[in-house]
Amino acid sequence: MRILVTGANGFVGTALVRRLLNEGVAYAGDVTQLLLVDQKFDDAPAHAQVRAIAGDFGAPHLLDSLLAQPVDLVFHLASVPGAQAEADHALGERVNLYAKLALFERLGQQAQAHSRVPRVVFASSVAVYGAPLPARMDEHTLPQPTTSYGVHKLVGEQVLSDWTRRGKLDGDRLRLPGIVARPGLSAGHGSAFMSAIFRAAQAGERYACPVSPLASAWWMSRACCVDNLLHAARLSADGLHAQRVWTPPVLHLEVKTIVDALAVRFGSARIDYSPDERIERLFGRQPPLMDQRAVEAGFQHDGTVDSLIARALSDD
Repeated sequence: MRILVTGANGFVGTALVRRLLNEGVAYAGDVTQLLLVDQKFDDAPAHAQVRAIAGDFGAPHLLDSLLAQPVDLVFHLASVPGAQAEADHALGERVNLYAKLALFERLGQQAQAHSRVPRVVFASSVAVYGAPLPARMDEHTLPQPTTSYGVHKLVGEQVLSDWTRRGKLDGDRLRLPGIVARPGLSAGHGSAFMSAIFRAAQAGERYACPVSPLASAWWMSRACCVDNLLHAARLSADGLHAQRVWTPPVLHLEVKTIVDALAVRFGSARIDYSPDERIERLFGRQPPLMDQRAVEAGFQHDGTVDSLIARALSDD
């Protein structure tokens, strides 16, 4: 199986690559070649079946190189984070919209030329729902993005849905929340505080949290995120609902619940609160969420707050 991973050097991408090399998709050893693309690579895996290419995943010459031979499976993770995309609209459009459509177009051409339709697992985002959010959310909640990032993710969903219907691609879309716990702080992620809480408690450092202790958010560890991405790749298309877009189950928890559990684990958690209305409105007023179709399809959350913390701070 030839697999392409965009954004392979990112927080989620590096963990996904490790899992693919160790476990494969259906079974260990079923990955014959792993094509990795990102703007740069800190330390690409030294495996015979790995080929890492640094550059713009939507550039024609890079697509020519990546897709010189057909691929069977694509994990499209690459994107400019939401806050960064809002600050630099041209960059956000180039990467999150036009490059993505260029990738999908070339994959569709591959399918036509080789009669080999690749499975595409697209990492969409809960940003498609916009803000403010309704009191409760389920599989019937309509997307109403209020950021360019959310709009571009929704466009990707719709194109992939249409091309799946037409047989050009075989696509699954996962609307992912903020994934924890990223190392360090990133100005590009508006939800960076969610990871910063974990890292500060782990290091015994003080942190000024930009949302209140009663702010509620959706939590998912990197390991759980990779579980769900791989599950999407393994799903049989038979019997799935027509849109094939899911919001995987999440733990819906107040920030105080996370901080209290971290304090138990590390002896203390030196978290102060300095709420920022904009950040709290976007990331701290998330309601209960249950996409029943995602549950029935087998997607899962981390289970408990203690399991979330253990998995979020692991290297998996």
